[in-house]
Amino acid sequence: MVSNEKSSIIEVNGVKKTYQQGSVLVEALRGVDLTIEKGEFTAICGPSGSGKTTLLNLIGALDTPSEGSLKVVGKDLAGMSSTELAKLRLNEVGFVFQAYNLVPVLSAYENAEFVMLLQNVPVEERKKRLATIFEQVGLTGMEHRRPSELSGGQQQRVAVARAVAARPALVLADEPTANLDSETGTALLDMMRELNEEKGITFIFSTHDQRVMDRAKRLIVLRDGKIETDDQDHQATLKAQG
Repeated sequence: MVSNEKSSIIEVNGVKKTYQQGSVLVEALRGVDLTIEKGEFTAICGPSGSGKTTLLNLIGALDTPSEGSLKVVGKDLAGMSSTELAKLRLNEVGFVFQAYNLVPVLSAYENAEFVMLLQNVPVEERKKRLATIFEQVGLTGMEHRRPSELSGGQQQRVAVARAVAARPALVLADEPTANLDSETGTALLDMMRELNEEKGITFIFSTHDQRVMDRAKRLIVLRDGKIETDDQDHQATLKAQG
């Protein structure tokens, strides 16, 4: 369950990640230390190859570090079995990807319901949550449409609905606005900011998008696999800049 209590939800200590590409070793992350508190709305930005997506994948337990340690919702990922990691991803972490990752043969409602089915949430509770969330994300009346019958922005809203309906503590969003036009991307970001403020869900974005950076409460810049800057009150910085 999401809590308003202020405490760390993510602890990254000395994390390095090295990939082998043919005969070349690629240092994607070169020693990252980072603590994220519950309820943050944080954007991680930086040039291509800076390590943004790699860091998000490590936090989401989709990959493992070459060195260092990660704790997510108080759990040390290194000490967990594959089954325990899968359970963590299912119950604690919501994912929103650039490519939406919706199931083509399922309706918008069925896609959004999918994670709750895996969690064994009772049918009446699923209906209640999705009625509220579909209204919040502006999809009321589109429940029975398949992804091919939805615009890119609508598909991304379904992906957000799926992520938050499962009531995770944390949502990781990898370039969620990359395929959206300006108006649609802005509306989606505003909706996620509302969910952050009203539900206390922690959001972490990997992004190149200035719109995401401008709405972030905290802005972390990665460069060459290291944190270059970490502005923990980015909105105050923007106001000071006029």
